[in-house]
Amino acid sequence: MSAVDTALARARAGLRRLTPEQAARAAAEGALLVDTRYAALRERDGEVPGAAIVERNELEWRLDPTSEYRLAGVEAERQVILFCNEGYASSFAAHALRSLGITTATDVIGGFQAWRHAGLPTTPPGTASALTPHVQSHPR
Repeated sequence: MSAVDTALARARAGLRRLTPEQAARAAAEGALLVDTRYAALRERDGEVPGAAIVERNELEWRLDPTSEYRLAGVEAERQVILFCNEGYASSFAAHALRSLGITTATDVIGGFQAWRHAGLPTTPPGTASALTPHVQSHPR
């Protein structure tokens, strides 16, 4: 097993990862869905309506409830569900958020691709959801 595979297994050991269907139910109950994919993937494949867009390099600042740069609605007790393209980088990202004390952070098994293949709502490729809060500038 490679070092990165070992690190991924360690990161995932502390998470209660969700299937796309579980994530959709949690979002309907008030969890915050966060898309960490970069713009080219969102443009190519579409988006999850209502998910916050926070690219990986800004994640900690935008989701730390104690940060002055946090997204509106980010609270310590609100569940945070991350997804990337296929569910690898989001596991590392959820682990990083947990190290900041965001104990509700987790990710979607299989990422956006699994969400889409499960038939859950997405915007068509090449269009951004008008309801999606995009975060574009780094706070520092």
